[in-house]
Amino acid sequence: MSRVELLSAHNYRSDGRRPKELRDISLSLGTHGHADGSALVSHGLTNVLVTVHGPREAKSRANTLFDRAVLSVNVDIPVFSGGQGGKRGRNDKRMLEFTSAIKQTFEPIIQTQLYPRSQIDIFVQVLQQDGGLLQTSINACTLALIDAGIALSDYVCAITCALHDTVPLLDITTLEESDLPNITAAVLPRSGKITLLTTETRIHVDRFEEMFNLAEDAGKVVHEEMLRAVTTRTERLLKAMEKGGLQESGRAGLERPSARRVEMDMDMDDM
Repeated sequence: MSRVELLSAHNYRSDGRRPKELRDISLSLGTHGHADGSALVSHGLTNVLVTVHGPREAKSRANTLFDRAVLSVNVDIPVFSGGQGGKRGRNDKRMLEFTSAIKQTFEPIIQTQLYPRSQIDIFVQVLQQDGGLLQTSINACTLALIDAGIALSDYVCAITCALHDTVPLLDITTLEESDLPNITAAVLPRSGKITLLTTETRIHVDRFEEMFNLAEDAGKVVHEEMLRAVTTRTERLLKAMEKGGLQESGRAGLERPSARRVEMDMDMDDM
């Protein structure tokens, strides 16, 4: 498909969206029971599962820091996910850059000083990819860390924005990503700061500012969806705790009358 066909004369993109329209977002927390925290995030057809283990004792004493935790990020992009990343080794340059981008994004956000002499491991598993892989991975890492109960200074909300001639496009697909200049921005909604901004192509400074502002606004929308997902997860946990508490109260309530009956029997015997 040619570049012109990425945006029709009626201002519709190849997948039927408007230029500033986001893909469907699906956010799920606590999807992996064997991890301390986990999240499954989908932006359109791009699906990423992130699991977090820790804080836990560091595997190597040589890498242990006495005043803060060490952050480790591992990324797995298998062949079946639909991209070329599965054919690359862990020492491949693009894989190293992708892993480093995630690590550098979260190192200043995680309050590692609260977990000295420990290690936090983040495992990123790409299930399917159709553009916006870095943004989806970052958003999944944010929710997985929250699910693990690890202290963050703020949410990290990422979004990708491309430029078609003079029209910015939000939340791009693989087709748009491969043909258009684009940026990925990770926004901190509480402070309004940017913790990550990447681009691999040249963009005019005037257009760049427009794309940046649009990505920042879109990050706030992603933040609202994250808050909704975290609230849903918290409500489920509270209901489970209350249900367990009621069951224990019921068992305790059955035990108390029997204890009182024993005391009454003893009193009657004494009489």
